[in-house]
Amino acid sequence: MAVYTVHEPPLKAYESAPDPHRFAFVRDGFSFWAFLFGPLWMLRHRLWLVLIGYLVTVVALLVGLRMLGVSGRAMFVVMVLVALLVGFEAATLRRFTYGRRRWKHAGIIVGDDREVAEQRFFDAWVLRQATATPSAPPGVPVPRRAPASDVIGLFPEPRAPQ
Repeated sequence: MAVYTVHEPPLKAYESAPDPHRFAFVRDGFSFWAFLFGPLWMLRHRLWLVLIGYLVTVVALLVGLRMLGVSGRAMFVVMVLVALLVGFEAATLRRFTYGRRRWKHAGIIVGDDREVAEQRFFDAWVLRQATATPSAPPGVPVPRRAPASDVIGLFPEPRAPQ
């Protein structure tokens, strides 16, 4: 089972509700492609600030190691470790970018794959949108929902004496 964080885009000027096609699902865990092709992966996901930080860090690290007289094999090991770090933190880097672009964290969902996770999220999202309390002008009564039942799953909870 994969864990995904869901990010809701900011509303455009002409939108009253977010477009479900623009929601972003970020898989948590190690990213093989970010490990193998870090800078290209960053470009593909439009992580411009992350890419600039990565390039500055790598160049500074390589220059510093070269000035210390470290061997080529040791510099290769350091670069592999940096690539591993990028692979492990790929989801965090994407979440950072979405937060910087003012996207809202819409939730966390678990599914066998992305398609199942999207289906589960949007099923709950549509239900939440449908049961949201409608806004009404002042003075107009808003219908109330029925109180929740005492049954959770298949086991009723005993009611406390009043």
